Amino acid sequence: MKSLLLYALLAATATVALAQAPVEDARVNQNPLLQAQQKASAAYRDLRQAEFEAQRAEQDFRQADADYRTAQKRADELKRSADAAQKNLAAAQAKEAAARKTYDAAVNAASSTK
Repeated sequence: MKSLLLYALLAATATVALAQAPVEDARVNQNPLLQAQQKASAAYRDLRQAEFEAQRAEQDFRQADADYRTAQKRADELKRSADAAQKNLAAAQAKEAAARKTYDAAVNAASSTK
């Protein structure tokens, strides 16, 4: 009976010892797997962040480009307006010069008749 009990105890101990070895091996094997999964997860987060930043940069570019085009159109309109105002100024100055010439001639004519 003692030998049977001893045999059962040895068999149970051996079974437990054998069962623990694969668990330790599994943990050792899982550690690199776990590290690889963590690296992949971090790389995926970096990828998603880069995609988000690229999308935001594209939106910023499109907005800036649209703003530039709008500003360019406005600048073109203002340039046409400034050119027209310059022509009006030149015409007004020419008219003033002609009026001054007529006035000076009239003043001279009045002075010479005295």
